[in-house]
Formats: sequence, structure tokens, C-alpha cells
Amino acid sequence: MPSENPDLAIAQAAALRPIAEIAARAGIPEEALIPHGHHIAKVDRSRVTPSGGTGKLVLVSAMSPTPAGEGKSTTTVGLADALSLAGRRTMVALREPALGPVMGVKGGATGGGHAQVVPMENINLHFTGDFHAIQIANNTLAALVDNHLHQGNELGIDPRRVQWRRVVDVNDRALRHVVVGLGGPTQGVPREDGFDIVVASEIMAILCLATDVADLERRIARIVVGFRYDRSPVTAGDLGVAGAITLLLKDALLPNLVQTLGGTPALVHGGPFANIAHGCNSLAATRLALDLSEVVVTEAGFGSDLGAEKFLDIKARLGGLHPDAAVLVATVRALKMHGGVAKDDLAAEDVDAALRGTANLRRHVENLRRFGLEPVIALNRFPTDTEAEIDAVLDWARGQGCRAALSEVWASGGEGGRALAEEVLAVLEEGSDYRPLYDPADGVEASIRTIATEVYGAGEVLLTDRAPAQLRMLRRHGWDTLPVCMAKTQYSFSEDPTALGAPDGHTLHVRDLVPRIGAGFVVALTGAVMTMPGLPKEPAALRMGVEADGTARGLF
Repeated sequence: MPSENPDLAIAQAAALRPIAEIAARAGIPEEALIPHGHHIAKVDRSRVTPSGGTGKLVLVSAMSPTPAGEGKSTTTVGLADALSLAGRRTMVALREPALGPVMGVKGGATGGGHAQVVPMENINLHFTGDFHAIQIANNTLAALVDNHLHQGNELGIDPRRVQWRRVVDVNDRALRHVVVGLGGPTQGVPREDGFDIVVASEIMAILCLATDVADLERRIARIVVGFRYDRSPVTAGDLGVAGAITLLLKDALLPNLVQTLGGTPALVHGGPFANIAHGCNSLAATRLALDLSEVVVTEAGFGSDLGAEKFLDIKARLGGLHPDAAVLVATVRALKMHGGVAKDDLAAEDVDAALRGTANLRRHVENLRRFGLEPVIALNRFPTDTEAEIDAVLDWARGQGCRAALSEVWASGGEGGRALAEEVLAVLEEGSDYRPLYDPADGVEASIRTIATEVYGAGEVLLTDRAPAQLRMLRRHGWDTLPVCMAKTQYSFSEDPTALGAPDGHTLHVRDLVPRIGAGFVVALTGAVMTMPGLPKEPAALRMGVEADGTARGLF
């Protein structure tokens, strides 16, 4: 039975090429492939001969997301297919979808319409099991910590100061705060604990930043699992378990190769959220793509204030990457929402509202320019957009000195992205002057203030709750010069998700500072953002099922 969802129906109707053919197109030898069926394979990078490639890196970001939809992943995939049609050897580097949002409200992360990475069903569900490996590795470390406490606690860990939380790849608010070890002396040491979603795990961040197995194990060994009674840190290395955790992750470290509907090779690997983690696909996959291609198109989660800032200040800095161009995805619908139009009224033409909403887009343009990148604005077309609205937004963009193009990749795949590809290729010819925004050596507090004032438009930063004490702890242990990974709502430049547009002069409250020494950064929790989301009243799971022939129903 055909799916009622157009994205799923298009993906299910596609005739996919064998994965060995896609690998050959990318320059990956067959002996480097570890097949997962006919259309998915992991890539053993040690069997890929380095070409010394100097691929150009294109970062796709977007305006602040709204329920109206922006289509960042769709634009990323469609742009890559358009560049392939233009004769450029191109690869896509994307994150893997998390099951929590797939079953919740956001949906999958494979693009849409005729601009998708496929097989869509597999990628959006269990894929190659990377997230499951991360989940079990994280929870094995948690079990080993609790076992150490139960078996005599030779390291003197203070049960009240265990930092390592369990994770699950489901939006489950009931697990945010739990108590473990109840039931008597044989059941372990009672203590407060909690669950995060898998994408917020430090293991996920480490996997996405590790360069090889040896680096993976070194980073795992540096994970701070808790503190002793004397407040000194205890690491996974102190427990002697870094090797075991690495063993659980050795296959997950290998990038996953799939294809777009246009036949462009795609590496889909890793999946940290950009609102609570660093929001980028794996460094291993990005480097492999750059080595094999002329142009690599990648995305970072949500807007320039979240995924792009972290890509440019964390991933690119730590990984030695130099982004050569940036794309900002916008839609007339989202602009009208930022301009004050209710979601139910978006179908009606309102040029003035769209132009009011450009205040949000302008802030994102300015943010990318702070990093030395001149963005191309991709106006992702929706069926309800009118010519007057489209022309007004494109004229506004060009008036800001930006290259801009209408993108119709959802409807037409790569063909609908040719104009956007031309603009991106022009920027690649010009090059970029990429530079990080701040110097971590100035300290965590200074880095937070720079991000808050220059990227978010905040007027003041207040350290509240645990943050002041945590800042003193970071300084005491010499962790105050690490980059900062901001955890903030994705819907606004402020900590208030209802404050649309481009709010200025607001106060950013930082309530906690969490050291992620293995990953190599400090997480700053702001406002009410949570590391374990909840499900909506009507989760997407209510519409899902499986047909008699095994095909999925209701995925989007």
C-alpha cells in the first residue's frame, strides 16, 4: 500500500543503486566496504587510500526554526545533487536521525520530497545501530561506576557527586530524575541519578570528534564520571574501563555510506543535537568526504546561533577544518511567523510580514559574517508562497549584499537547486576568511559572554544556580580554557522560546556548567533547556505502522 506521506512515498518509489556502485563513484574501494544490506555500508577508512584531496567545505545553516518549517536538510541534499549535476564531484555529510524526535514531533532527518538521503526508512529507524552502540557504551560506563561504589569504592567516589548519567534514545520525561540502588544492600548504593537522551551523551560528542580508535580511547579515558569526597575528579581511565567502552564503539566509529535520490554519495554519521550538544556530524566522516570530493556539503543543527556557531567554534577549531562557504536557508512561511503571523494564517499573502521577519534572518547573516563567511541565502519554496513574497525576500537579501537564490529542490531535486548551486560555486571561487569567534584561553565566562552578546544579542549574562560554583570548580581543575558548548532553546536568540524575530538586550541565565573533558568542551545550560526532551500530546508514533510487505507507514 503506498504511503500517504509524500516524502516517504517518494523514497519508497525510488530505484536505488547498489552501494558498491555509489562507493565507486565516491572513490571508495570495495574492500573498504562493510555492507549492511544492499544500499548501506560502513566504510573502513584505513582501507581508503588518502588522495591528499583539497575538497571545498560548504556549511548549511538556517534562520531560527518555526513550526512553519525551513527545510535545512532538504536544501543540503538538494544542493549536493545540484552540484553533482553541475559536474562537481560532490559528497554530502549529514547527521543520523535520533529516534526520540522521529517518534515525537520533529520527524526524521533525511531531507524531503525529491531531495532525500535513502533508504529513508532504515536511516530514520535503527540504521546501522550506531545510536544503540552509543547508548549501551554510555550505560555500561554507568553500570561500572555503580558497581565500583557497591564493591568497596576503592577510588573514594562521593555518590552525591557522580556526574555520569544514563541515556536512552527516546523522549522520556519520566526518566529525567530517578533514584537507583533501592532494595537493600545487595542492590547497590542508593543515589540520585537521571537519564539524558542519547544525542546529549558525551559518548556521542566524543564519537563525533574522535579521529581514530586510539583517539577515541584517549578521549573516553578523560571522561569525568564524578568526584571524590575531597572534590578531586575521577575519570573512566581511573576506573580502568576505557578499553572496554572503546571496544563497544569500534564499529560505530566507522562512517556510514548511503546515497541521495540523485545518486550523490552521502556519509551519514553521528547525531548530536544542536540545542543541547554540538550539533554536527562526525569529524571522521567530514574528513573522509573532503579527501574524496571536490565539494562537501554539510549541515549543522538549527540556526547560526546554535549548530553553526558550534561547528565554527568547536568542530572546525578542534578538527582543523576551514569552511569555504555558507548557506542560510529561509522560507517565506518562517519569515512571516517571525513577522507576527499565526501559523494558521500563513497561507494568505503578506509581503509586509515577510519583510518584518527578515530581522531574524539579518541576525543570522550578521552572525556568519562574524566568522568571516559570506552566506548565500537559499529561499526554500513552499506551494503557498506567492511571487510577490518571493521577489520581496530575494530583493531584500540582495540589498543586504548577499547572494540569494530560490530553491525548489523539494519538488525537483537537484534540477531545482541549479540556481543555488551557481551562487555557491561563485562564493567558493572567492574563498572565505573563516575565523573562530572567541579565544578559549580567555576563559569559559568570557567565551559565554562573547557568544551571548555578539551572537544572541543579549545585554547581560547572569550565572545562576550551580553555575558560579561550577565555574570555580572548572578554574580549580584547569578546565577553564576549553571551548563552550551552549545549550539553549532553538526557537529564539534569547532563552525565551516565544521571543521570535531578533530580540536585543535580553538577559541570558546560565544555570549550570558541565565539564565534558573527553569531548573537549564545557556545556553551558541556559534558561529551561533540558537534556531529556518530552513527547508531545500527540506524538508522531501514533501515526506509524508497518504494512504486510514490511514497508513503513507514517514516517516523515
